[in-house]
Amino acid sequence: MLSSVERLTRRLARFPRLGLAHLPTPLEPMKQLTAHLAKDGVCPRLWVKREDCTGVGLGGNKLRKLDYVLSEAIAAGADTLVSGGVVQSNSQRQVAAAAARLGLDCHLAVYHGRLAPPSPDYGKTGNALLNKLFGAILHDVPWNGDRNGAIRDLAERLRAQGRKPYIVPYGVSSPLGAVAYASAVAEIAAQAAALGFTPHAIVHCTGSAATQAGLVVGARACLPDTKVVGIDIDAEPERVRADVLRFGQGAADLLEQPFIPEDVEVVAGLAGPGYGVPHAATIEAIRLGARLEALVLDPVYSGKGLAGLISLIRAGRWTAEQNIVFVHTGGAPALFAYRHLFD
Repeated sequence: MLSSVERLTRRLARFPRLGLAHLPTPLEPMKQLTAHLAKDGVCPRLWVKREDCTGVGLGGNKLRKLDYVLSEAIAAGADTLVSGGVVQSNSQRQVAAAAARLGLDCHLAVYHGRLAPPSPDYGKTGNALLNKLFGAILHDVPWNGDRNGAIRDLAERLRAQGRKPYIVPYGVSSPLGAVAYASAVAEIAAQAAALGFTPHAIVHCTGSAATQAGLVVGARACLPDTKVVGIDIDAEPERVRADVLRFGQGAADLLEQPFIPEDVEVVAGLAGPGYGVPHAATIEAIRLGARLEALVLDPVYSGKGLAGLISLIRAGRWTAEQNIVFVHTGGAPALFAYRHLFD
C-alpha cells in the first residue's frame, strides 16, 4: 500500500517540472536558536526548511512555483515572461533569473507607491540591481492596489507588438503555483520521518498566498496532524486569508485532494506597520537568525515570518517536546536595501 507521501508525490508527478529549482531543499535543525529562546521560557525544537536554497538567481520560494508554472510558458511557445512587483520584489528577481536561464525575454511592471523608499539605495541595490543584471526590462507604474492589472496591460502591449508573452502573476500566486508548494510538504514529511519526528506545525510568512495555499493542501494530504501557520506580512490578514482559500481550493481541485477551509490560519498583528516596513521584532529576528544560525533573512518577508514565530513561542503556543518547522522563503538580496537598519 502506498504511503500518504507517495500518493501525493504521484499526484504531483502529473504536472511537468522544468528542473529550475534545486529540490529537495534541506531541512535543518536550529539548535542554537532553540537554546537561546529556551532561556526565557518554553521553546519547541525548531527546524528550518531551506527554500532559500533553490538555486537559480540566489534562490527563494518562488522558484519552486516557477519550476511548475513556467512549463506552461514553454509548452505555449512563449518568448517573453511578464510579471511585476515592488522595486525590491523577490518574486520579480526570481522571474528575471528564470527568464535568463531559459533564454526568454523578461518585462517587469515595477510598482511605485506601495511603500515609501526606506533608503536612498532602495532602487539601486539588492533585487533591483539583480533584475538589471539578469536582463529584465523594467516598466515603472504607479501602485493602485491591483496586483495584476498592470502586468496584464503590459502583456497586452507586448502581444500587440508581435511578442508571445506569458503572464507570471504577482508572487507567482495561482492554483498551479500552490500545487508546486504542496511538493514542499511532501519533502518535509519524508525528511522529518527520516529524522524521527512529525512536525507539530509549519510556520511561514504569507502575503500573496499561494505558498500557504500549497502548504495547507499538502499537509492535509500527508501531514494531517500538522498545523500550517501563516504569519501575515502585509498587514492585510482578511485579504491574505481570502486568497489562500481561493488558491487552496484551486490547487486541491487540480490535485484531486480535499480542501478544508478551517485548515487555513493567518496570524494577524505581527506584521508591523505595513508591507515592507520592518519593526523592532523583525530586526531582532534577522539578527538572531544570522548570529545563531547563519541564516540571512529579509525585512519584508522571511524576517517578519521568523519574528512571528518567535512571538508565538514567547506567547507559549507550543511545548518543549513539539517540533516546529520554519519555512525560510528566501529574500536575502532585499536585505541590502535596508542596511541602514543595522548600522
